[in-house]
Amino acid sequence: MTARMLDGTAIAAAIRESLRPEVEAFTRRAGRPPGLGIVLVGHNPASEIYVSGKQKAGTEAGLWVDVHRLPPTASVQDVLALVERLNRSDRHDGILVQDPLPDAMGSDAARRVVDAIDPRKDVDGFHPISVGRLVQNRPTLVPCTPSGVIELLDHAKVAISGAHAVVIGRSDIVGKPMALLMLHRHATVTICHSRTRNLGAVAATADILVAAIGRPAFVTQDLVKPGATVVDVGINRLTSRDDVERLFGRASPRLAAFERRGSLVVGDVHPAVAEVAGALTPVPGGVGPMTIAMLLRNTLKAARGEVTSNE
Repeated sequence: MTARMLDGTAIAAAIRESLRPEVEAFTRRAGRPPGLGIVLVGHNPASEIYVSGKQKAGTEAGLWVDVHRLPPTASVQDVLALVERLNRSDRHDGILVQDPLPDAMGSDAARRVVDAIDPRKDVDGFHPISVGRLVQNRPTLVPCTPSGVIELLDHAKVAISGAHAVVIGRSDIVGKPMALLMLHRHATVTICHSRTRNLGAVAATADILVAAIGRPAFVTQDLVKPGATVVDVGINRLTSRDDVERLFGRASPRLAAFERRGSLVVGDVHPAVAEVAGALTPVPGGVGPMTIAMLLRNTLKAARGEVTSNE
């Protein structure tokens, strides 16, 4: 068996294209494009790449993407003050503060900043009000990666209703909202994490297995039921040639990519899982592009006022 690859790049491109006429209609009606304010603190190389990708995709879709850069020496108060300005702005429909914030800001900095964002502009879907609405299955701005996974499964015609979905990872950003979205689609959901007993045996019962644990190649063949759909949310950077060879073999073309870049992005799922799974998302080119597409959709929803503060 060779898994069917779920092409997130192609699906995300189709979603972005479908958003274009809706963005144009809003722009004509409002006299301005939907506006997305992105806050980037410091010079984290990965964050720079992510923000650049979001800015490019948003601009191509017709959005106004406004990136605010703060130095690594910025304080939490500096970020909060900027968020408050964006909250009051009539031009900014969505606000995104790129994670992670500098360690010097303290362990509670991200939570304080998220709490300060107007829930109507919370295009990441991380605000407590957004989370509460998601729990109750009420209209809200849903975290982009989990909603992108659902969209990907729908486009691939993977049945969610009645399926046993196992989510490996319990983060507020992916694991928990992923489980909720699956529940709302009538799946039976199990959440696994680092302290789950017999994790492998539990994972091997899944019809849909979502790996979001942040450990390269953690999900091996023995964790996958034959024919299952496996969604790889992991983004891990390998910097050792030995690690790349161990995963892909010495003859793999991915070694050439490693040599060119000096690193290689891989997921949480071992490449050999493709021999067992029925369907699999690649890394890169699977969930990542879907996340950005959902961010653009959330920005348009926020611009239209589809989520109000008193719902």
